[in-house]
Amino acid sequence: MNHKILQQLAPTGVLNAAIYTGNFLLVTGKNPEGGPSGVSPDMAQEIANKLGVKLVLKPFKNQTEAVDAAASGDCGIVLVGSDPARAQRIDFAPAYVQIEATYMVPKESKFTSTAEIDSAGVRIAVFGVSAYGLWMDRNIKHAELVKADGLEASLELFVNEKLDALAGLRPGLITDLQSHPNNRILDGHFMTVQQAIATRKGNSEALDFLTKFTEESKSSGLVAQLIEMHGVKGRLSIAGVSS
Repeated sequence: MNHKILQQLAPTGVLNAAIYTGNFLLVTGKNPEGGPSGVSPDMAQEIANKLGVKLVLKPFKNQTEAVDAAASGDCGIVLVGSDPARAQRIDFAPAYVQIEATYMVPKESKFTSTAEIDSAGVRIAVFGVSAYGLWMDRNIKHAELVKADGLEASLELFVNEKLDALAGLRPGLITDLQSHPNNRILDGHFMTVQQAIATRKGNSEALDFLTKFTEESKSSGLVAQLIEMHGVKGRLSIAGVSS
C-alpha cells in the first residue's frame, strides 16, 4: 500500500471513519458492539481491509459534524451525501449509491409532478441541512422553503402548518404515508441524493484510492451485495445505474 495513502487516511495505523447515522437506508442497525451497521459501515470496513488497518467507526447524528470530522483530519474518511457546499470543505470520490428525492402532497392537491411544485405561493417543508435540502437551496426559484432541523420536524411542519408539500427521500416518505394516509407521493424525483466517500481537502493520493475503490466496488458487485444483505434493495440503487 502506498505510504502517502496510509499517511493521509490512517496516519496512526487506524482508519477513523465518520458515519452519519441519520440515513436509515445506509445505517440499518447496530453491530454486536453497539456501533452502526449497514451499507456505509460495511463500505468503510472494506476500505480498512484494503489498507490493511483496523477500522474505528465514529457515528454522528449530525451531517455537518460528520463533515467537520473529515475536514479537520480527525477522521480519515466520511460517508455522507455528496453536495457542492460540502465539497468546498472535503473531497468526494464518485457516489456509490443514490436515493430518489421527491414530494409528498395532500391527496386533494392539484400537483401531479415534481416540476410543478416550484411555483409562486407554494410552501415546502424540508429538512434544511439534508443533501436534498442543500440542493433545493440552490435550485428552487419560486416556491418557499420552510426549513426544519430534522426529518421528523419537517413532517410535523408539513402536517401542522398545512403546507403544500413535504420534500424527502422516497423511502422515508413511503413510511410517512403509512401514518398520514390522507396524502400521496408524486411520481418521479426532483433530484437524487448521491452517497459517497470523502476525505480531507488536499489528500490527492487518498482521493485517487477512494475513487478506484468506489468504481471497483460497483463493478465487482460488492455494492449490490451489501444492498441485498442489509435489506434495502429497491430503496437504494447503485449510483449511475438506473433502478
